[in-house]
Amino acid sequence: MAGRWILAAPGAPSCGMNFAGAPGARDGNVAPEGGCPGKFFMSRRWIFEQDTLLINDEENNPLAQLNSAGGRFEGQSTTGISVTLTRQAVTAN
Repeated sequence: MAGRWILAAPGAPSCGMNFAGAPGARDGNVAPEGGCPGKFFMSRRWIFEQDTLLINDEENNPLAQLNSAGGRFEGQSTTGISVTLTRQAVTAN
């Protein structure tokens, strides 16, 4: 899960979200970059349980629930916004 992911929502600009955690960890921290849609700028924690990714704010209030969908995550924010989360490809220099 650790690494840079791109959060996208219909009608909104996409934003980068940096997920941190030890290899194989089931939870960790999130550092959103600027311009995230909805309340995703408040993302601070992630938890992965049974193919479901939960993104929470600093006070551990849920912001979104996303399901694993073939190498990416799809779901909704708690305010009803449809979102996708895709790992950013690493390019070699």
